[in-house]
Amino acid sequence: MSTDVMSTDVAVTGLGLVTPAGIGAAANWAAVCAGRSTADRDPALAGQLVDISCRVPGFDPVALLGPRPARRLDRFVQFAVVALREALRDAGLDAPGAAGGARVGVVVGCADGGPSTVEVQHRTLLERSPDQVSALLLPMQLPNMLAGQLSIECGATGPSMVVATACASGTTAIGLARDLLLAHRCDVVITGGSEAMVTPLVMAGFSQMKALSRRTAQPRSASRPFDRDRDGFVAGEGAGILVLERIGDAAARGVRVRARIAGFGASADAHHVTAPDPDGRGAEQAIRAALADAGRAGTDVDHVNAHGTGTPSNDVVESRVLHRTVGERALVTSTKGVTGHLFGAAGAVEAAYTVLALEEQLVPPTANLDEPDPQVRVPVAQKPTPLRMSTALTTSFGFGGQNAALVVSAA
Repeated sequence: MSTDVMSTDVAVTGLGLVTPAGIGAAANWAAVCAGRSTADRDPALAGQLVDISCRVPGFDPVALLGPRPARRLDRFVQFAVVALREALRDAGLDAPGAAGGARVGVVVGCADGGPSTVEVQHRTLLERSPDQVSALLLPMQLPNMLAGQLSIECGATGPSMVVATACASGTTAIGLARDLLLAHRCDVVITGGSEAMVTPLVMAGFSQMKALSRRTAQPRSASRPFDRDRDGFVAGEGAGILVLERIGDAAARGVRVRARIAGFGASADAHHVTAPDPDGRGAEQAIRAALADAGRAGTDVDHVNAHGTGTPSNDVVESRVLHRTVGERALVTSTKGVTGHLFGAAGAVEAAYTVLALEEQLVPPTANLDEPDPQVRVPVAQKPTPLRMSTALTTSFGFGGQNAALVVSAA
């Protein structure tokens, strides 16, 4: 165990990504920097008012995981296991037993668990009989099985938990994982988030709430954060997994520190079940808490990977909050223009993109930002922009008014 008790930074030593932008961190970064929207017509949503989504391309669970896991794991767990394997390789922890034991924890975010399994088995119940419902229904669909299966995958017997703060789940999970390391309850924490909510029932619910973009005739231009003509988000799926360690432990292992998680803040709006506080007070509280935790001023922030959903209310409120907290110097982006909204996985994936932006000293563009909304008072990247940066911020806000923010610093 390291002796860096006073340090409040933790090291990111591994990344794994499975998103609509691709399978693997390299494929993701290339697609995000190219600003290629992944939205398309979704056959699974045929007949619905909104029939577009952002799906993970070429995801074959049998080829990637084998026949048995493909049958026995819901899609949200399948994504996470593939991302976990990449993250462990990246961190040099992929040898048998290397990521196991009581000092390794798993803290991951998920908003919904396995709704596709529930929908399939509910049809079986209604159309056939109760005794035809799969015995795997609960082991496949329960949200906690995300952490449980990742623990099983690598033999981690430390704290294992799933965090559910809606669309802030992944960000919240990373913050809590950092807390476990700083409290010396773990030496390694596998963290992030995964989600597979693009199902007919869930999407019908979002459509009825009028949260989704109705630009179904032009799906590639539907997800357009901060654009004047935005009209809602496009639903996506995927997973982002990060390996976190204390700085001293990473140095002792001789592994690359990709970036540092320097600060975490969380809050609740206590305002409304779906609408953000119109003044953004909760979001501001979370950002200021993350900055204080990191010992940074708002003016220290060079780049923000914003929540930026593309809904009319979120983007304006968030831009006002960013203007108050970090000013006009930090260059903002929303990678949801490429990936769509990954719900509980969004914050984890966007934290990974923030790490990559710091490594590459490059801010990815906001796809489909053709005409910035004049109400948005912060600079938003419309093209890939090289930028000298040492400190970045990433934000996530969820239904129920649950907010989370991370300060990420260059290694």
